[in-house]
Amino acid sequence: MKIRNAEEKDLAVIVEIYNASIPSRIATADLEFISVESRIPWYQEHSPDSRPIWVIELDEKIVGWLSFQSFNGRAAYKATAEVSIYIAPEYKGKGIGKKLLSEAILYSPKLGINTLLGVIFAHNQPSLKLFDKFGFQRWGYLPKVANLDGTKRDDELPRRVDGRGF
Repeated sequence: MKIRNAEEKDLAVIVEIYNASIPSRIATADLEFISVESRIPWYQEHSPDSRPIWVIELDEKIVGWLSFQSFNGRAAYKATAEVSIYIAPEYKGKGIGKKLLSEAILYSPKLGINTLLGVIFAHNQPSLKLFDKFGFQRWGYLPKVANLDGTKRDDELPRRVDGRGF
């Protein structure tokens, strides 16, 4: 497995992997497929030096990605980032997410990040278990904040702070 910084040419695969997660209503609050064009501004908001997007390749094929997103645009939150992970359906359960999250934790200090957050649906048990495995604490709970096709869903906010293995 090889992790590298995403390039704009990778957006088609990043979007394909993301769109594959939408129908399950377990990993994203988007209800309709997104386009590559709609993700260009999102891609441009990221920087390899502070808020990278990574892709992970297996046999030279992109099978997943991770992004570091600023938690809040205000200066006092600069050392806090939300991490998002998406894996191609046929590669779930093969250690791809584990590898990405492990590298994110190790690399965070180089990005000036000392607090990592997740925003995960409470019914997304595989993701919550992954974050639990890496010492994230269930820090916040937002009941009924998402409406997925008429079903109200809760968000959990796991966090990991510097000093817990960074």
